[in-house]
Amino acid sequence: MPDLPPSGQSILRSARGSSHFLRETLGRYYATLCGDLIILLTVTMVAFITFKGLAAFTGPHPLSPLKFLFSSHWQPDAGPDEGGPQFGTLVFLLGSVSVSGLAVLLAAPLAIAASILISVIAPRAGENFFRPVLELFTGIPSVVYGWVGLSLLVPFIRNQFGGLGFSLLAGGLVLALMILPTITTLATDALQNLPGSLLEGSYALGATRWQTIHRILLPAARPRILIGVTLGMTRAFGEALAVQMVIGNSVRLPDSLLNPMSTITSVITMDMGNTVKGSAWNNALWSMSLLLLAITFGFIVIIKRLGPQDTKNGNHF
Repeated sequence: MPDLPPSGQSILRSARGSSHFLRETLGRYYATLCGDLIILLTVTMVAFITFKGLAAFTGPHPLSPLKFLFSSHWQPDAGPDEGGPQFGTLVFLLGSVSVSGLAVLLAAPLAIAASILISVIAPRAGENFFRPVLELFTGIPSVVYGWVGLSLLVPFIRNQFGGLGFSLLAGGLVLALMILPTITTLATDALQNLPGSLLEGSYALGATRWQTIHRILLPAARPRILIGVTLGMTRAFGEALAVQMVIGNSVRLPDSLLNPMSTITSVITMDMGNTVKGSAWNNALWSMSLLLLAITFGFIVIIKRLGPQDTKNGNHF
């Protein structure tokens, strides 16, 4: 093709510039639209749950917020002659805290140990084998975890430890397996993102590998590891189906590892479809949804608190 005259080259450059500007403009507007849509959906969802959740406290027969949070009496279908209905959620709140806390206590040490193996001890095998396996576990649906727990774990607990098998222990073990990949992945990223000079300087000063891990790497990565643990706790607290399948769903305080219990998510999923819209029982379940949303926001605040502390130390998350 013969060379274009200067005027033709100028027109070609102008056309290319206009096309590039058009693509950038369309891309910017599309990204802005998607971001605004996400914000709108989030605000709408929060506003809807808040409106429905507050109906139990503002209706013709309002509930007492103190009794709702701190009473352990849950009798939504009892008549007035039986002292009902009563909507105390302390049983379910303590159940959620217990099963989630047990899951984190079981999963966090294993996750941190696995992250050390992947990032420090055996990085090649960790990246080529262990990490892909963990990511595979992340994609398994929660109903599969619940079904495996129901088929294998519940009979094992019943035969080896007694009781019905449906218990706090079964729920904690299933949740621990579910949140293990999340905590491990974030802890591994925290260790891998540390400056290489920390490891090299520690070895140069004569420290052993364990001393380097224990006194240098883990303290430096602690804020981001805690973020991973908090995200795992959030996942455990909001899980419904897998926990519901193995804990027994009994309305009682979590007084033993081998006794059945209930959580906020399990009672919502079981009862919401069986209540009449606008009834006191239905409104109480929406209030429990609002409580669960508030707890989730609390976890987000904790994560945000940990994040700035990490950046002040010079490690950007």
